[in-house]
Amino acid sequence: MYKLSIIIPTLNEAATIEKLLNHLIENSSEEHIKDIIVVDGGSVDGTQHMVLDTLSQSKNTRTDIRLIESKKGRAKQMNQGAEAAKGEILYFLHADSFPPKNFDQYIISEIEKGNNAGCFKMRFDSNHWWLKLAGWLTALPLKASRGGDQSQFITRQLFKKIGGYDESFTIYEDNDLIKKLYALNDFVVIQKWLTTSARCYKKHGVWKTQFHFWRIHLKSKLGASPSELKSYYFQHLTKT
Repeated sequence: MYKLSIIIPTLNEAATIEKLLNHLIENSSEEHIKDIIVVDGGSVDGTQHMVLDTLSQSKNTRTDIRLIESKKGRAKQMNQGAEAAKGEILYFLHADSFPPKNFDQYIISEIEKGNNAGCFKMRFDSNHWWLKLAGWLTALPLKASRGGDQSQFITRQLFKKIGGYDESFTIYEDNDLIKKLYALNDFVVIQKWLTTSARCYKKHGVWKTQFHFWRIHLKSKLGASPSELKSYYFQHLTKT
């Protein structure tokens, strides 16, 4: 039987990580989950303590929750989590994205069909009309509609074949991986809703945020380097 290793990169995610870990335990079958690995990149807000508290509270389950430390950088963190993982299927999940009930069964079902990688369709926790539309578009099998917030499952074998996440990317590492998978024609979108936070849109404004995300996509398509994408992102989407 296939088993999942859930890998969650964190950096100052105390507000959501406990809720997410409990959500994963409550909405999956223990027989399908090999381990849940939180890879922390140096949080200073108590994220690590929240993970350890959840770990101690879940001792009555068979779920193996582990906390490991890593250098900051989501690509680095996810690669390190993949190295530590014990399952045949790697499931990369952002700390503010909540997969649907029985997500583990849906993923395993796709693997058994021969689909070695994919994601869920996604909706934001927002009633803004544009974000609702953007969420609806993620149901389509278009590469342009993909992103890391939708989560990413992939067999360990395929992950190794494509070289994992490119650690030269500080941002956009998910899209780079997805681009490789689309080139192999090995990607499926599970038609079940994952819910993710619209916190970036709430912080900077929907239209400003969307405009800069579009610019980042365009820059990447036109050949911008990982360092150029990082510079643009930090200039426009990290200021308060």
